[in-house]
Amino acid sequence: MDFGYDARTEELRGKLNEFMADQVYPAEPVLAEQAARAESDGRAWQRPPVVDELKAAARERGLWNLFLTARGPGEGQDQAARIAAEHGAGLTNLQYAPLAEITGRSAALAPEALNCSAPDTGNMELLAEFGTAEQVERWLLPLLDGRIRSAFCMTEPDVASSDASNIATSIVRDGDDYVINGRKWWSSGAMDPRCALLIVMGKTDPHGEPHRQQSMICVPADTPGVRIRRSMRVFGFTDATHGGHAEIEFTDVRVPAANLIGGEGDGFAIAQARLGPGRIHHCMRLIGAAERALELLCRRATGRVAWGRPLADQGVVQDWIAESRVRIESARLLVLKTAWLMDTVGNKGAHTEIQAIKIAVPSMAEWVIDKAIQAHGGGGISQDFPLAASWAAARSLRFADGPDEVHKRSLARRELRRYRT
Repeated sequence: MDFGYDARTEELRGKLNEFMADQVYPAEPVLAEQAARAESDGRAWQRPPVVDELKAAARERGLWNLFLTARGPGEGQDQAARIAAEHGAGLTNLQYAPLAEITGRSAALAPEALNCSAPDTGNMELLAEFGTAEQVERWLLPLLDGRIRSAFCMTEPDVASSDASNIATSIVRDGDDYVINGRKWWSSGAMDPRCALLIVMGKTDPHGEPHRQQSMICVPADTPGVRIRRSMRVFGFTDATHGGHAEIEFTDVRVPAANLIGGEGDGFAIAQARLGPGRIHHCMRLIGAAERALELLCRRATGRVAWGRPLADQGVVQDWIAESRVRIESARLLVLKTAWLMDTVGNKGAHTEIQAIKIAVPSMAEWVIDKAIQAHGGGGISQDFPLAASWAAARSLRFADGPDEVHKRSLARRELRRYRT
């Protein structure tokens, strides 16, 4: 394993760091001002103009669709490889990892500016690998071009969604159509007026084998019967700059049978294929958020005086700083190993490591950001610093894409299997 950055990665890191310094960081207060103004005008979900300006600037610099990597052995299909070559940057997961980390330093702006933001990235990968030619033309290409947004509708309020076999939304065949009934929540991105596509997971065969009951289907957001009941808040944050999170009701929603992704019963397998890359992308960005938190912690500690000396001279603060560095470096190495495995043996071969980083990295970021908040006092929990929003994001990712406990259970079973046989 060689985790040194190759020439292509170094070139893109240089471009991206320059873009962050010149464009993204200065745009953060502009985003806050524009978002506040939009909310006061009753346009809370309207994307602030500064985002489109950044997207145009990123495309000019060749920083676009960096996430769309080639699949590892056994994972890719010809269509996915072709689309990645035509619309992506041709990077491997190992090359993309340090770039995603940089974007995580400004999670409200940088990922979308590069067209590398969730849930669109996962939906684009899903459509690239499993979508029909019609689905690719109608939804994937506009997503790759940044002209529309999308949402992924899996989690439900009335069941324990950590067990996907509990999903109750029904997808019933009726002639040339499917009819969908159910209720979803935490459908990220669905509040955005540009959200044109909902990818919905539900049951086509409630009496089949547990992991063959579910299917996925494309639902245009303006289909009759689709109703957004409310927006969901994350620790009080609307996440409006990410397109928010919606609770959505589907009542006799009718779409053509051609909108089904894959075949009936393929939903669980498709979800796993989607969530694997999604998990590593979240972890990459969280490392960037933790690095920025540590930077803010050090700047605060050296610039503030209490009891006659800088905070940086306090032993407890020094312990926070040292422990933060150790935790960040350990997490980064595990993420890089995971990316390398995804490139060399495929997502299935990297399953253990994908679960490991999903457990380790959000907890690491949550801890580091918490110490930075503590050092900032009242400022740490205010809107004047990015720390409170970063902490909320890190904490929420301890159950998004599968809670810690589910991943630990799976890891433990795999570890024990060697001894029980």
